[in-house]
Amino acid sequence: MEKRALIAVVLSLAFYYGYTLLFPPPVKNQVPIPVPVQVAASSSQITQSSQFPVGQQPVQNAIAVKDVLVETDMFSAVFSNQGGTLKKLTLKKYRETSAPDGEPVSLVSASTPEGLAFRTESASFGLLPAALYAPSAETIKISGSDTKQLTFSWTSPQGISVKKIYTFSGDGYAITLDTQLTNLGSNQITGKLNLLLPYPSEPKSGVSRFESNDAVTLDDGSFSKESVKDLVKEQQVYNKVDWTGYADKYFLSAVLSRENSIASVEVKKGAGSYLDTTMSSPSFNLLPGQSHQVGYRLFFGPKGLDILKAQGQGLEKALDLGWFSALAKPLLYTLKYFNKYTHNYGIAIIIITVIIKILFFPLTHKSYKSMKDMQKLQPKMAELKEKHKDDKEALNRSIMEMYRTHKVNPLGGCLPMVVQIPVFFALYKALMFSIELRHAPFMLWITDLSAKDPYYVTPIIMGATMFIQQKMTPTSMDPIQAKMMLALPVVFTFMFLNFPAGLVIYWLVNNVLTIAQQAYINSTLKDA
Repeated sequence: MEKRALIAVVLSLAFYYGYTLLFPPPVKNQVPIPVPVQVAASSSQITQSSQFPVGQQPVQNAIAVKDVLVETDMFSAVFSNQGGTLKKLTLKKYRETSAPDGEPVSLVSASTPEGLAFRTESASFGLLPAALYAPSAETIKISGSDTKQLTFSWTSPQGISVKKIYTFSGDGYAITLDTQLTNLGSNQITGKLNLLLPYPSEPKSGVSRFESNDAVTLDDGSFSKESVKDLVKEQQVYNKVDWTGYADKYFLSAVLSRENSIASVEVKKGAGSYLDTTMSSPSFNLLPGQSHQVGYRLFFGPKGLDILKAQGQGLEKALDLGWFSALAKPLLYTLKYFNKYTHNYGIAIIIITVIIKILFFPLTHKSYKSMKDMQKLQPKMAELKEKHKDDKEALNRSIMEMYRTHKVNPLGGCLPMVVQIPVFFALYKALMFSIELRHAPFMLWITDLSAKDPYYVTPIIMGATMFIQQKMTPTSMDPIQAKMMLALPVVFTFMFLNFPAGLVIYWLVNNVLTIAQQAYINSTLKDA
């Protein structure tokens, strides 16, 4: 090792003096252009680019790897000067657990260089994703409506001066990123910028089965959602992108285009245990002395409907509420409205369930009356089946004649219920994916409406009410089918054991109201 070190020193000295003889220092009337050059971890030197005019050597500044802390009212972020990247970001108003002293929700946590967010690279301009930039500050604290900037500066071997400028507001989740390139060389360069946003390809341990991890993109106005698991196997490419990013059940990390700054997006398996979303800018020319800027808007925050909508560019579509989102979103607003007065989302759920039940009462009454009428016709139906057991056409004609005679619609019991299904599914989605319910307490032992009932009390009661409801509902099924249907409450009870408590409360209250409604309808029909 000593011999190798001695040889390296001798060769370095020989190179230094030989270079000085071949390229003498500039004359006094020449002013060299200072260009900070990365000193890599291996201590190897980056040689001068042939694009620099003679006598304009890059000045070598040794820059160590360092972090910059940014504190706002909404988040705490750690940036690294290695690539001018985002290393860590945690949300101050959200916790991983419902405990007051729980860890803040972390949306970025890079333990390896591959996990650093917003690495900038370009082969044409010589931009290295791991280059060591010079930061403009060591710490930044900002509050309220104030704004502040953090600038990372570096110059590539090709003589391209790079500035990555992050702009923060004290009371928002959005960050602005402007990448400015200036050509300090003597040749024209054409190329594009790539911005990388990584995401762990493995889900967090201990998450519920209702959690989701997806790559989300608004491509030419069309919302696209791909599972992280699927993207590990097969990449996706998008064009005409408004925004792209990653979303779990409650939070979103996204990059929004500014002035068509994103020409294409590629999502694929990256290095290590990460997926990589690569956003490519349109190609542009950079003449000597010319500058060009590529801008983005970054968002790291909760998937609150109002918060996402305030960002613009259709970012609220990241809150995917399924096929019935047109109904789910108004229901979500209604839920938030009642919470303003009750200060309890559990009570708000009960109120909205009661209102929906009242609105659908006429349809439900019609449905139960039709089922009751069908039940009365069962003896005659059995007679017709026995009479025409060998002639199906005659049986069908006789049954239709019986319906006309007694003025009974065989679909009357189903159609009113079908109309209500979209509302039920929409409310289900709103309750399942509403961040407002996350860690929201109800009462007694239910301290988190987004988590399961820890003692399984509500799902068991819900199953019991479902059994009572079935026994009270008039049916035209044969005895064997009716017995099979009685197994449904058991099945639903096991399904709901791990459902969010808020959703179970909705179904439980809905069942109780249905039982009361059926008792009332049965009494009125009996009297009639």
